[in-house]
Amino acid sequence: TSKGIYTYQFDQTSGQAQILDSIAVENPSYLTLSANEKFVYAVSEMPDSTAAVIAYGFNKQNGKLKFLNCQLTKGADPCYVSTNGKMVLTANYTGGCMSAFPLNKNGSLNTSSTLYHGTTGGPDVIRQATPHIHCAAFSPDGKYIFATDFSADRILHFTVNPKQTLPHALKETTNIDKDSGPRHLTFSPNGKYAYLISELSGNITIFNYKNGKLAKIQVITADKLHARGSADIHLSPDGKFLYASNRLKGDGIAIFKVDLAKGTLTDIGYQFTGIHPRNFNITPNGKYLLVACRDSDFIQVYQRNYTTGLLVDTHQSIYLSKPVCVKFAE
Repeated sequence: TSKGIYTYQFDQTSGQAQILDSIAVENPSYLTLSANEKFVYAVSEMPDSTAAVIAYGFNKQNGKLKFLNCQLTKGADPCYVSTNGKMVLTANYTGGCMSAFPLNKNGSLNTSSTLYHGTTGGPDVIRQATPHIHCAAFSPDGKYIFATDFSADRILHFTVNPKQTLPHALKETTNIDKDSGPRHLTFSPNGKYAYLISELSGNITIFNYKNGKLAKIQVITADKLHARGSADIHLSPDGKFLYASNRLKGDGIAIFKVDLAKGTLTDIGYQFTGIHPRNFNITPNGKYLLVACRDSDFIQVYQRNYTTGLLVDTHQSIYLSKPVCVKFAE
């Protein structure tokens, strides 16, 4: 029964939310904001040729979104979108490709686009039988793009040339353990480390990051039930704690302490949540962690302990149908 995208006023002191506006979109499973928070880009995760990415102008004063334009992704089931202010990337899961769209000066999407295809090679004869790209993230220095090649158990590398509007694919890739299904990638606040959650293995792989190179330093398990449904991953704003969501069994958030000197993780706890926590996010001040529990039809609001990293349910859930993505604008 969801209309599409909803905006809320969220009080970072009390944890209370108040709805401001909504806009109709068909299955907007993932969205992102531009760095200046003037634009929002959302995918319409459709399983056919109607799959698209949509650009909106965003008014931070009243929370309203204004439609700018829409472009077809040319790859079915886009499930991730990111931007560096000059281009927008979508990871098209069933389409098995990454789409790249140059941006116009007014924030709208240019008509030209380029597809970058994933491959297969993983041992799961069902879920890795066809190519899937699950995430496309810009490096902290802005010089590279990393895309998770789910079915080939690897990360694809691209360079970003400031004089060109589209990325350049490199031959270099980063291999992940077989039967992993790499899903989402995030970087530490200082830009020195990268953290990858793999959907099938339920493992987090930690890398040193420098000059476009990813060097593995640790693998640690987030999903101890081996449900093959790990989903999202985020670091606290201070970089001291890492959180990863798991689905299908024991739905919840795995909690890890970060060694700031080494980037490595220590397992410190687990917070059970509502059903199917596909996505979650942490408030800019680090006080709250909001979990989009898709099959429970609410966003749970947890308060974070700054010292221990553990979570406490505030019982101030935001109720709406099938929530799947939460983003913050300050």
